[in-house]
Amino acid sequence: MAAMEMLWKEEVGNGISALVNEATTIMVSSVDEHGYPNTKQMFKMKHDGLETFWFSTNTSSMRVKQFQRNPHASLYFVGKSNGLMLVGDMKVRQDRDSKEWLWVEGSEKYYPLGVEDPDYCVLEFVAKTANYYGSLQKYIFDIKEWKPYALSILR
Repeated sequence: MAAMEMLWKEEVGNGISALVNEATTIMVSSVDEHGYPNTKQMFKMKHDGLETFWFSTNTSSMRVKQFQRNPHASLYFVGKSNGLMLVGDMKVRQDRDSKEWLWVEGSEKYYPLGVEDPDYCVLEFVAKTANYYGSLQKYIFDIKEWKPYALSILR
């Protein structure tokens, strides 16, 4: 990797790492039945680098219906002077293994029947591209190209 490319990846990587690791909530966008974006703030649950993020939500929610109809989604992380948008697809998971894996203490507040609650499901977002803005610059990149570097900074 050329020195200049490594330098920008390090600078951008540090900004991205701070945004993702410090976030407690993420703006999640879906597409409604008319083709318009719908955005909702959701708690950050778990993630694997920049590629995959998991959320819990109500199976009966408008958002789940939208993702079942159209999996296209985006996540946005808001910083004071920087931001990161990830674009990809959202999958609705209702299998017991996924639900148990994501379950945390306090989830019963939202899903009183526990892991077996039919109104509890897991959303799994897989990113394809990223758009990072920081230091008055915009960086657009494919997640697959970024992955080896991103994994080292986001653990």
